[in-house]
Amino acid sequence: MAQASSAARKELKKSPTTAKMTVSLHVNGVERKLVIAPWTTLLDALRLYLALTGTKKGCDHGQCGACTVLVDGRRINSCLALAVMKDGAQVTTIEGLAQGSALHPLQQAFIKHDAFQCGYCTPGQICSAAGLIAEGKAHTSDEIRELMSGNICRCGAYPNIVAAIEEVMSGNAPRTPGEAAQ
Repeated sequence: MAQASSAARKELKKSPTTAKMTVSLHVNGVERKLVIAPWTTLLDALRLYLALTGTKKGCDHGQCGACTVLVDGRRINSCLALAVMKDGAQVTTIEGLAQGSALHPLQQAFIKHDAFQCGYCTPGQICSAAGLIAEGKAHTSDEIRELMSGNICRCGAYPNIVAAIEEVMSGNAPRTPGEAAQ
């Protein structure tokens, strides 16, 4: 196997090491400081550095929505955002939607309506639905389908996902885990 020339070896020694950056994220209500490479995506920061694996890596190109989280209350594809771009931001993942042991109304409605099958897309679907409701732009099932179209469910649970979102939007979602089972 050929070895690098002595000039190439000297050049390698001169090249700077990758500078890491300190980023402060407020994740699920807790300030977290990370020292990361500047190209680290928000998705990788959450999964690899903070061990919040509820947010899924699907396509890694922003096309499936499995990585959807809320940043400052708005839904984004975390695979497309560099963590350094979100320095100081409030980030809510699926793990942060519940209040203690009480599930978020969307989580309860997804269970009630069987709005998942394999469950891989569910965290992104629920975070996206939370953002959708906060946006206040969807008023019909067609608008829900259109505004949720960036979240792919390969199992085809779309009718149940829409039903769960409609229930929460109508204010008829169960408020406690026991109500969800009834």
